[in-house]
Amino acid sequence: MERPLMVFSGQSNLPLAQEIADNLGVPLGRSTTERFANDCLFVRYEQSLREGDIFIIQSLTPPVQDHLVELLMMIDAAKSSSAARVTAVIPYYAYARSDKKDAPRISIAARLVADLIQAAGADRALTMTLHSAQVHGFFKVPVDHLSAEPVIANYFATQVDKLENAVVVAPDAGDIKRASSLARRLALPIAFIDKQRLSDTEVTSRGLVGDVRGKTALVVDDEVSTAGTLVQAAESLTQNGAQAVYAAFTHGVYVGPAIDRIEKGPIVEVAATNTCTYKARPSSKIKQLSVGPLFAEAIWRIHRGESVSSLFT
Repeated sequence: MERPLMVFSGQSNLPLAQEIADNLGVPLGRSTTERFANDCLFVRYEQSLREGDIFIIQSLTPPVQDHLVELLMMIDAAKSSSAARVTAVIPYYAYARSDKKDAPRISIAARLVADLIQAAGADRALTMTLHSAQVHGFFKVPVDHLSAEPVIANYFATQVDKLENAVVVAPDAGDIKRASSLARRLALPIAFIDKQRLSDTEVTSRGLVGDVRGKTALVVDDEVSTAGTLVQAAESLTQNGAQAVYAAFTHGVYVGPAIDRIEKGPIVEVAATNTCTYKARPSSKIKQLSVGPLFAEAIWRIHRGESVSSLFT
C-alpha cells in the first residue's frame, strides 16, 4: 500500500508551499503555529499523519531563529504522530556561509543546523543552491541538492537582448565554479571580480579579470542580501566598459539597504527565485523567478522512489 503524500508548510514561505502543492495536485496540509505570551512557539497538525510521507516546506529566512525552531518542532511533531517518513524541504538554508572554522573560537553553524534537523527526526532533506557544497556532507541522512541554474539560464536567455554579446560574471573568486557552469550552458565567456570583504555589510572590488568592454554583464551568485557585493560589482563592471549589467540569484533575501542600493546602482534588473518570500518594498528593478515546479517534481520523485539526479543541473 502506497504511503499518502502530504505537504505542509511553516510560516516562512506559504506562497511557495502553496505553489508546490498545486503543482503536485494535493491540498496543502493543515497545521497551526502560535506564539505564547512568553515568546515560545506552539505547533500542531490539524489532521492525521499516520503512515504518511510528510514533506515540510520551510525556508530559513529572517527571522531565522523563529523559522528554524518552527521547522524543528514540525519535524518532531510529525515523527511523534507516527509519520512513516519526514522530509525537511528547505529552499533557503540559512547559516550555509558558516561552513568552516576560519577564525578561532567560532561555531560551524551550518553543521550545527544540520545536526539539529537530524536530531529533530528528519529522515531526509531537500534544499537548493547551498552556498558551499560541503554543507551537504554535514548531514548523515540523504540530501537532495537542487540547482536553480536552469531557471536562471532561461531568465537570461529570454530577457537579455543580444545574448551573444554578453559575459557571465562571478562577483568574487569563490563564485567562479557556479558562474563557469552557467557560462557553459549559455555558451558565453566568463569574467570575475577580485573582492575583499571588509565587514558583513561592506565590500570593496580590487580588480576585474576578463573582458567586459562593450558587453552586457550577467552577474550570478547564490544569494543577494544587503546588495553590497552586487552594487560594487556593477560599478566595477561599468567602469571597465560594460554597456549594461543584469544580475540573477537563487536566494533573494533583500535585507537592510538592499533595495535602495539596487535602485541607485547601475543595474538594469535583478532577478531571484522565490525560495525566499519577497517582503521588501516594490521595485521596478526586482523580478522573481519561480522554482515551485522544480521542487514539486523533486518531491514527487522522492515520494515515488525515483531518481532526482537529473534535476540537480
